[in-house]
Amino acid sequence: MPQRIVDLTLTLADNMPAHKLFQRPIIAPHLTHEKSLSLGLGVPEDPMTFATTFISTLDHIATHVDAFYHTNPKGQPVDEMPLSMFMGKAVCLDMTHIPDLGDIDVRDLEEGEEKAGVKIDGHIVLMNTGLHKRHYPDLKVVWSNPGLTAEATHWLADRGSKLHGVEGPSTDKPSHNLFPSHRVCRDRGITHYEWLVNLEELVGKGEFMFYGPPLKIQNGSGSPVRAWAVLND
Repeated sequence: MPQRIVDLTLTLADNMPAHKLFQRPIIAPHLTHEKSLSLGLGVPEDPMTFATTFISTLDHIATHVDAFYHTNPKGQPVDEMPLSMFMGKAVCLDMTHIPDLGDIDVRDLEEGEEKAGVKIDGHIVLMNTGLHKRHYPDLKVVWSNPGLTAEATHWLADRGSKLHGVEGPSTDKPSHNLFPSHRVCRDRGITHYEWLVNLEELVGKGEFMFYGPPLKIQNGSGSPVRAWAVLND
């Protein structure tokens, strides 16, 4: 059966939108081919030039995963979490009926599970709301994402889902500072990916494999990731 890779990663770009509490990243040229020519590397008939890029960013910018330490002072930082956790069987639920600043609740997950035809049992659960295509790169995307209720987050944990993933900067709505989903994740020992893209390509595809390995950042509270899904088309 032929396989297809779907890139789920938002490009990390200079001054891109970020969560309301976080500063935006700086991505800028460091050395260019033109500047490095003056270093006289290589040989006159074949000069060696190179380019490097300066990156200054929080670990919760663009497509990223939260470490347990992010919300739990006793939780594992990202470099101590097992690499095997960041990959596995997955399913994407259709949540496009959820409006901006809406709530994803238990009933929505149950209906999404039934529609997907996959019984959630230890799956990584991704949720396609259409938020990214509606708003990005407009800054409105930071102030519009739906949020998971505490009950919905418990529902995922009860089904052995150690990881779930959403579009936009957070699993919690920006319209308040209650963070119900993050607090349940902290208490239940689960976590999530934020700012995934192209999830609409996974809706209706049943079970697939998801991969989202983090950088091994010492004591990191999270990490940017390159996330992808492998579909059996």
